[in-house]
Amino acid sequence: MYGILRTIFFWFPPEPVHRFSMTMFRLMASIGFIRRIMRKIFLPKNTKPIEVCGLTFRNAVGLGAGFDKNASYLRELDTLGFGFVEIGTVTPLPQPGNEKPRVFRLPKDKGLVNRMGFNNEGVEVVAARLKKWKAGCESLVASRQSLVNTPAAVDSGLKTNDYRLIIGGNIGKNKITPNEDAWTDYVKCFLALHEWVDYFTVNVSSPNTPGLRELQEKDSLRKILVSLQEENKKIPQPRPIFLKIAPDLTKEQLDDVVSLAKEISLDGLVATNTTISREGLTTAPEKIKKIGAGGLSGKPVQSKSTEVQKYLCTSLEGKIPVMASGGIFTGADAREKMEAGACLVQVWTGFIYVGPLIVKKIYKSF
Repeated sequence: MYGILRTIFFWFPPEPVHRFSMTMFRLMASIGFIRRIMRKIFLPKNTKPIEVCGLTFRNAVGLGAGFDKNASYLRELDTLGFGFVEIGTVTPLPQPGNEKPRVFRLPKDKGLVNRMGFNNEGVEVVAARLKKWKAGCESLVASRQSLVNTPAAVDSGLKTNDYRLIIGGNIGKNKITPNEDAWTDYVKCFLALHEWVDYFTVNVSSPNTPGLRELQEKDSLRKILVSLQEENKKIPQPRPIFLKIAPDLTKEQLDDVVSLAKEISLDGLVATNTTISREGLTTAPEKIKKIGAGGLSGKPVQSKSTEVQKYLCTSLEGKIPVMASGGIFTGADAREKMEAGACLVQVWTGFIYVGPLIVKKIYKSF
């Protein structure tokens, strides 16, 4: 069924289709009995909660940043059975991002190219939305707990570890902020969101904000991460802080990341973001040239991201957890990441190509 819908969706530009499909999904999920039916259809079975950095993830499959930039669809994504959702990338000030078109499909390669440019509504708007979501979660959790042992709950596959959707906050800097002041943007986002998210991911690896990847150099990273850690220590309930890196780093740069992570006792890493490489694509070269700059995600980045992730996990000797992201479409893909040392996996492009049953399908063959 989704294959037919995907074919139709692919006739139209990606961003309008994304808004249309999620608006329709929101309307359906707003009706109680329809939402319950959807949960019965989409929730994976036989999952086990996973403890990472003191957080209990109801399952290991999450949705990576970029899909729900402004925390607008958390109820709908909760219905689809994700163990966690990473919102953002969020910046202190709202910004429109790069000029459109800025998202391009590569169906032959099961990939996407995007140069969104951290388009988002700004941290104040996102924080207010998350606050409202968190308030609603308490009543939602209570209602699910009251239903867990009923026959209907057993039939629907509802389990105690379905209660809690973990929310990650992916944070970045505004385009107008010079790199030497970038740390202040990350701190602003951290302070505004810390009460409403469960963990943070520091995004310095998107290729779509000019100069951003320069912040992956060791000294720049140290300034950002240590500043965040200092703020974190002042909070009664500190949040785990992850660093998301690019798949295009050299071995020496990866070694610097590992060294810094150990030095400052970083909570975790996310490997990886999109790639600027265009190697090995089957899509016509003239089409790739016409698309132009942007980060490539999906199947084309799978091998590279797994290679980087495995190197990090080996170098870190299991002392710092690594979330895996890049080219995860199936249970076999997720298993590959786990066997390479990942504690959790994030999907994004796979969600576009596989559809709303992706979590259930991954667990069916995991």
